[in-house]
Amino acid sequence: MREPAPTPVPLHLTTGGAAPVGRFSADLATGRWRWSDETYRIHGFEPAEVVPSTAVVLAHTHPDHRAQVRGVLDHAVRTHEPFATVHRIVDTGGRDRVVSVVGEVRPGPAHPSREVIGYVQDLTDTVKELAARQANDSIRAAARSRRDIEQAKAIVAMLLDVDDDVAFGVLRHESNITNTPVRELAQDLVTRARETGRDYCLSPDVLPRLLRS
Repeated sequence: MREPAPTPVPLHLTTGGAAPVGRFSADLATGRWRWSDETYRIHGFEPAEVVPSTAVVLAHTHPDHRAQVRGVLDHAVRTHEPFATVHRIVDTGGRDRVVSVVGEVRPGPAHPSREVIGYVQDLTDTVKELAARQANDSIRAAARSRRDIEQAKAIVAMLLDVDDDVAFGVLRHESNITNTPVRELAQDLVTRARETGRDYCLSPDVLPRLLRS
């Protein structure tokens, strides 16, 4: 059944771009739901293609999140508190989608009321973009860390006249006795070497000062 009343979408659901937002209402006592056209589309249906019900909602909720959704709805009906949940659904094409659902219990003649109304927002693209951004940030951070370690190894190798493996062993030993991650130790060493200038090239005696100053 299609949701008839075109109520305004809350501002916090519209900020951040074009993530689809749909409306819904439900009588949990009978299991009957009403969906707006966008709610149908979020689930992969054409508007009015299926009669929405609690069974349909739970069937399209990801198995890992069904208990969560049931619990949220039961708690809302029991306490009459507004509810919100972020969970996965599975659309008609078998694709996982991440949705945010917010709603409240609608006052009615039944005591306690089991009618709920709310909004569902498709966050799938937003989550993918965030994951890609975080992955890129992690790659860049790893590259910076590797660069600092290589530079620190070169400094130690030059000062002590040893090869890269021995130089890395020195860094690892210093990391162990100071309880400092190698990447942080390397960053500090490179920074201090730059601040010290070319003087650090003159003698290996400057290495302890670079490592522990």
